[in-house]
Amino acid sequence: MLALTELLGAPVYDPSGVSGRVREVAMRPQEDPVHLAALIVKTRAGDRMLPFTSVISINEGIRTAKPMAEWPSPAEAEGLFFLERDLLDQQIIDVHGRKVVRVNDVDLQQETNNSHVALKVSGVDVGARGAVRRLLKGLMPNSALRLLVQNIPAREIPWDFVDLIETDPARRVKLKISHKRLAQLHPADIADIIEELAPDEREAVFETLDEGVAAEALEEIHPKLQASIVESLDSERAADIVEEMDPDAAADLLNELPQETSEEILGEMNPEEREEVAELLEFKEDTAAGRMTTEYLALPPEAKVRDAVEMLRHFEGGIETVSTVYLVDKDGKLVGAVPLSKLVLANTDDALLPLSMEPLISVHAGADEKEVAELFDKYNLLTLPVVDDQGRLTGVITSDDIISLLRRKL
Repeated sequence: MLALTELLGAPVYDPSGVSGRVREVAMRPQEDPVHLAALIVKTRAGDRMLPFTSVISINEGIRTAKPMAEWPSPAEAEGLFFLERDLLDQQIIDVHGRKVVRVNDVDLQQETNNSHVALKVSGVDVGARGAVRRLLKGLMPNSALRLLVQNIPAREIPWDFVDLIETDPARRVKLKISHKRLAQLHPADIADIIEELAPDEREAVFETLDEGVAAEALEEIHPKLQASIVESLDSERAADIVEEMDPDAAADLLNELPQETSEEILGEMNPEEREEVAELLEFKEDTAAGRMTTEYLALPPEAKVRDAVEMLRHFEGGIETVSTVYLVDKDGKLVGAVPLSKLVLANTDDALLPLSMEPLISVHAGADEKEVAELFDKYNLLTLPVVDDQGRLTGVITSDDIISLLRRKL
């Protein structure tokens, strides 16, 4: 094992003797996300790049069989990721610990490949060991420093659990940096991580996340911060993400944005999603209609269990709304609500109407937030249907909407 701090400044020997010292260490993550690609060496003739494939030993200095005259200039290199410049002291995402941490040092592991030596990044040091090593480097012999830091507990994150943050779009594309590991976390964990980042870092993360993942994470973020993130994105990218959000959450978000920005995003959205969200934007946010989603399960009163099961199979709305199937007549009036638990226990040929809950609880579209919250509390509801003056079903409020409402009040 070797630390990046120990490698930096190490002497480099070509066949003729000392050629220089290591100034920087580079990777090409788009080609190999683990192994070092080259060393940038400071020489009397200026900086030179020594490919790691030419290194034959790293014991008490770096040794190579390749004459310095054959080392190219670093300016000729494309797509390099520098460990000192781009990693030390930088914030990274620890996807295992689900948090943002700062890099104090980089741990390298030596491998022997035929007559050459290879180094790969095994992890990053985010604890006191790396900080002390860097602080005391040059003030005592390497051997004494190595013994000293061995007594400090290690805080290392394996390289497999590291997600890099690159704020420069051009370099991000060139280095093929994405956030696939981050995307595998729960949306609430992604939201917590994003809230720890600086504004430009948040934007960089959202630019690489899949639209569906970005939408789920965005719904978990505080509304004011949601608006800030969306405003930092171009309208086309923002529209792609907003389209994947639940309509009620998308409407709430657009309400937080300046009208001009909101209209630009709506203009970029697909017609179907735009119509759903625009309809919700007409309602006041602090009313039942302003809290509802237009994605719900509804069937005619004469439908059977098999019809409900088939609808569930093809439903693309949020999972929060599948707890209840609503029954509406030919005029759109709400006449029943069948809980998912009764569907599971019923036969496929059973009619839905006899399975309806009693009493049938609903709320008027113009009811205020307090009345909505009281109904959820009184009847222990998972969903609450919203009806208009004629009793027609216009949307559904889900329990997560009430949780979000209560969080805003805190």
